[in-house]
Amino acid sequence: MASSKDYLKFILEQLSDLNEISYRAMMGEYILYYRDKIIGGIYDDRLLVKPVKSAVEYIQNPLYELPYDGAKEMILVENVDSKNYLAGLFNAMYDDLPARKSKKVK
Repeated sequence: MASSKDYLKFILEQLSDLNEISYRAMMGEYILYYRDKIIGGIYDDRLLVKPVKSAVEYIQNPLYELPYDGAKEMILVENVDSKNYLAGLFNAMYDDLPARKSKKVK
């Protein structure tokens, strides 16, 4: 099941206090970027983030889910109604995220 544009719009509004949030559509789902690093995505109208140490500590009792068959587990963010919570989570995670890989020139 693909994610709806309405859910994407809702999540982007919840993240509107943060600078440099962007996304890329991919196979009916959305990859989310924070300051040019992949932080997670929207899969089946669920916000999932990478399971970095800071996210596990921030969420405390994380629920791990698969974004799609064959993928690595990610953490489900259940508290999407709080802008402050989401901003705190994304800011806490930023330093633990790997830098975006540059595309190789052919």
